[in-house]
Amino acid sequence: MTGQERSSALVRWGAVCVDCGNADELALFYSKLLGWEIGARNTEDPDGDGEAGWVELRNPPGTMGLCFQGEDDYEPPVWPEQPGLQAKMIHFEMGVIDLEAAVLLAVEAGATVAPYQAADRDQNELRVMLDPAGHPFCLCA
Repeated sequence: MTGQERSSALVRWGAVCVDCGNADELALFYSKLLGWEIGARNTEDPDGDGEAGWVELRNPPGTMGLCFQGEDDYEPPVWPEQPGLQAKMIHFEMGVIDLEAAVLLAVEAGATVAPYQAADRDQNELRVMLDPAGHPFCLCA
């Protein structure tokens, strides 16, 4: 068995988990944007600290999932990055058929168009958006 065969037999990609301030809010946003159902969740708050817990979205085809973890000390990233402020650690690239319709859908679901759009990107092909927790994501035609 090769190293690659052994690795793929032992480890399978499950999901990406995104930290945020409120897992329920962010899961609902991405559920509306992607059309995925909310699956497993643990939003109990036994210590009363207001942490929103953990929520999973189910990808209908059953491929990679998306999860959200509420964190008490979550700091939203700043876009574009600025020295000394919380930088993004990850962002999503989402392919769309109709960019303007996808921007409208994202805004209706709770996103905002990022005030900063890189000058070297064609606004007819790519739009940087911010989800409700402040994470940037790109809609790409």
